Amino acid sequence: MEKLDLGKVREYGNLELLARQMVEGFITGLHKSPFHGFSVEFAEHRLYNAGESTKHIDWKVFGKTDRLFVKRYEEETNLRCHLLIDSSSSMYYPAKNNGKLTFSCLAAATLANLMKKQRDAVSLTAFSDKIEVQTAVKSTGGHIHQIYLELEKLMTQQQTNKTSAVAETLHLIADSIHKRSLVVIFSDMFEKMDDLTAIFSALQHLKHNKHEVLIFHVTEHSTERDFDFDERPYEFIDVETGEKVRAQPSQVKDQYQTAVQSFYKDLRLKCGQYKIDFVEADINQGFDQVMAAFLTRRAKMK
Repeated sequence: MEKLDLGKVREYGNLELLARQMVEGFITGLHKSPFHGFSVEFAEHRLYNAGESTKHIDWKVFGKTDRLFVKRYEEETNLRCHLLIDSSSSMYYPAKNNGKLTFSCLAAATLANLMKKQRDAVSLTAFSDKIEVQTAVKSTGGHIHQIYLELEKLMTQQQTNKTSAVAETLHLIADSIHKRSLVVIFSDMFEKMDDLTAIFSALQHLKHNKHEVLIFHVTEHSTERDFDFDERPYEFIDVETGEKVRAQPSQVKDQYQTAVQSFYKDLRLKCGQYKIDFVEADINQGFDQVMAAFLTRRAKMK
């Protein structure tokens, strides 16, 4: 899929149209590398069951196929999915296009579009140090449209100094959802990087309640992972605390990379132990990575 300019996405604003275009492009390319052999059915109809009402039989389809199919309606949901977006200050990096937050909003919109096609129920939660947006979990067209509108507002809002409370939010979600669900998290997980105990206690809470968890670890890979900066003086600013460090990249690169690699290794290892899907989502790599991981996890829940 062609890479999108995240800055232009924010200017364009119509997430519903963009999400539909990306999903259609993804479906078209499902049988091409690297997704050869991967398939998914989008449920607009289901086979008629003998004895049920004939009221909703699609006779046009019967005329073409000589088989009885019933139109699916909004209340016929297959999956309950909760989309969680971290909207703390670190997610506004890079500042020129609110990169990680913009990516997460558009990725969530594409998943909402996929779920609309499959009559899945979906909710949206946005959080920083508190829950900022939380919708019901439904599958109606009007509800999905409202999620698009909430994502557009979230994507275009101005940055303020907001810390992250991933662990607290996950505990609240675990306590509030009762049926077995899929919880999809978009976050850079930059909360108490030197101690992940609280985050994994919250993830354990979700798993204990029989929910499946899919984490998209959203990063700007070249700078946040590789520390790829030109060799000149910089002032590095922690966008959540305001703390500043003046340095040339070469002075801190080795130490930074060692700490970051240890953090990512611990994240991946713990997720593996808890049977949580952990996907690195580089904002420069497009959205196929998100849709493929989601559909793979969804298929395993059938």
